[in-house]
Amino acid sequence: MPAYEYLCESCAGRFERRQKMSDPAVETCPGCGGAVRRLISGGAGVVSKDGGYAAGAGCESGGPCCGQEMSCPMGGSCH
Repeated sequence: MPAYEYLCESCAGRFERRQKMSDPAVETCPGCGGAVRRLISGGAGVVSKDGGYAAGAGCESGGPCCGQEMSCPMGGSCH
């Protein structure tokens, strides 16, 4: 199930929801009840069940970053 990121137009809060592609988009912010819009993201790549790293998740030592601050299992970080 993909995770979708939303931005509240009232309080500028961001949150994520795991939803089926066929599920309707979230319309209200869980924090303030304001209108939200779904953001477009680059995805997070693929991580196996055993914790292995797959290309596309992005870190300094192995490919393009995802654009979000996160640690890399191969040592390094996204920026």
